[in-house]
Amino acid sequence: MKNKTAYLGLCLALALICSYVEALIPVPIGIPGVKLGLANIVMVCILYRSGEKDAALISFARVLLTGFFFGSLYSILYSFAGAALSLFVMALVKRTNALHIISVSAAGGVAHNVGQFFVAALVVENYRILYYLPVLFAVGMATGTLIGVAAANILRRLPEEVL
Repeated sequence: MKNKTAYLGLCLALALICSYVEALIPVPIGIPGVKLGLANIVMVCILYRSGEKDAALISFARVLLTGFFFGSLYSILYSFAGAALSLFVMALVKRTNALHIISVSAAGGVAHNVGQFFVAALVVENYRILYYLPVLFAVGMATGTLIGVAAANILRRLPEEVL
């Protein structure tokens, strides 16, 4: 890798563009807070090609910038909790070398929703939202799987020396 700073800057720009595009796409399923997680395609690719440290750096920067550009302080808090837990779980599962990238991404999708759920439970101080957890598991599994399929296809087509 000739210029790692430029590479990471490009990855951050791609993640921000994905976040912006995602903000423009309505999700007509009637479940509050559900998003596709398009920026996680970039995060999974970084995790597999560049490693955990670079993925954590780009994830943290993306959450902050996306929150400042498109959200609020609360959205940064929710997103950071979800992104941190998601990346942690994906890194652990990836280290086992037992599962495919799609399964790693699906685990990250579920973890992301769990992280945001626990922050929401602390903020609203209402434990009735526990009933919402199975829905978040299913949505996280579905979106994480789709993100994993997309990331696997991108990594398969992208030359090794690019990243």
